[in-house]
Amino acid sequence: MLARPSKQRLLLFAFGDFAFNLYWQSIMLFLLFYYSDALNLRIDVAAKIYMLASIWDGIANFTAGLLVDRGQGRFRYGSLLAAGSIPLGLSFVLTYFPPPLSGGWVIAIVLGAHLLFRTFYAAVNVPYLAMTARISADTGDRAFVAGTRMLFGTAASIVVALGTVPIGRWLTGTAAAQSYFGAALLFGAFGAAILLLVGATYREASQPHRPLPGSTWAALASLAGNRAFVTLNAAIMAVIVATTILTKSVLYYFKYMLEEPHAGEIALAWMGLVGGVAIPLWMLFGRFIGLRALWLLAVGLGIAGLLVFAAVPFTDTRTMQLFLGGMQVMAVGIYFVFWAMLPNTIEYGEQTTGLHVEGAVFGVAALLQRIAIGIATAILGWGFASAGYVANVKQSADTLERMRETIALAPLAFLVLSWAAMMLNPLGRERRRSGNKVEAPVDAVALR
Repeated sequence: MLARPSKQRLLLFAFGDFAFNLYWQSIMLFLLFYYSDALNLRIDVAAKIYMLASIWDGIANFTAGLLVDRGQGRFRYGSLLAAGSIPLGLSFVLTYFPPPLSGGWVIAIVLGAHLLFRTFYAAVNVPYLAMTARISADTGDRAFVAGTRMLFGTAASIVVALGTVPIGRWLTGTAAAQSYFGAALLFGAFGAAILLLVGATYREASQPHRPLPGSTWAALASLAGNRAFVTLNAAIMAVIVATTILTKSVLYYFKYMLEEPHAGEIALAWMGLVGGVAIPLWMLFGRFIGLRALWLLAVGLGIAGLLVFAAVPFTDTRTMQLFLGGMQVMAVGIYFVFWAMLPNTIEYGEQTTGLHVEGAVFGVAALLQRIAIGIATAILGWGFASAGYVANVKQSADTLERMRETIALAPLAFLVLSWAAMMLNPLGRERRRSGNKVEAPVDAVALR
């Protein structure tokens, strides 16, 4: 067995999440806005492109998870990460490449580039997540990796939120679509270099022999009969729809309703920062009240915040930034609970269905999360389009009010659904059991 890796080696491995979040946070925070306000695509068309790419992303992640399970011992994860680093970086850059053509060709090129990126992202990110369990057999080392990944992810989200526009303008000298392409060039090159380094230096601990998974259909049937898994994923899908609508509306709200677009970029960075600070506090609080209760508490706070937002329009930047920060604190608390409860559904499913299913649990969860992101983007696009939104012009008072209703009421409805789904979840207060320590990857800002 290999010796335990040094803290420096673990830190270098966790640094890979900075690269992945350079890509992911850019796609989550800026790409829809880039489609509508830089490429001047109709908002409903832009939302449909994003929705299709999100659904494809879920399928790609699920497929990659199955291949990783069945490829145990057949390839080296470090070499796979290094080999995929440059194609992934290039595909990310292509998502922000302004199409030189017009008409329907623009939609085809944009959609093709987005699908290509999502494919490469799944092909590289899923093995990286599998590597987190292989870099060391020591539970303390794995906890250190999870924590530092969270910190690097938070740092990347702040860099993307604050740096995309000014870096793009500095590189290209323009505020048009080319500026986003310039920022993507820098992020793509930096991210590829990081992943190449991480892959080349990765060393894994020796692993016990694991039998290949059984029938995929049997695994899926087991998940369908696992009430803990079904209700937990229904609850998180509802939360993801709610939080994605809020996050993707930030740049629009500050540009058109508050007429301070730069304050929107600061708000996104602020959300990343307070989310990173809040996670340890939620973890501590969860030790006293239990995970299920923590979820219900966080969702309840989110519902209360949205009720206030729906009743009282926020007309100044500071109030809106504080509201978004509070909603992000709520969101990361729920994301923490999800990743902590998801492994427990494996044991529950084994007890109720007689099958021990692991790989399919995470693959199906990833698929459902991507579908939720696509649904949220479609709702936002439909809501804005029906309100009469047209990019880069002053919106009428009626249009702004209807846009605000979409931002407030749609997330509110989905948080209520999340509460109801979690009330049906059979997993109650978590009890600490010796020798049964649950660990799971935690992303810094958003599920992915």
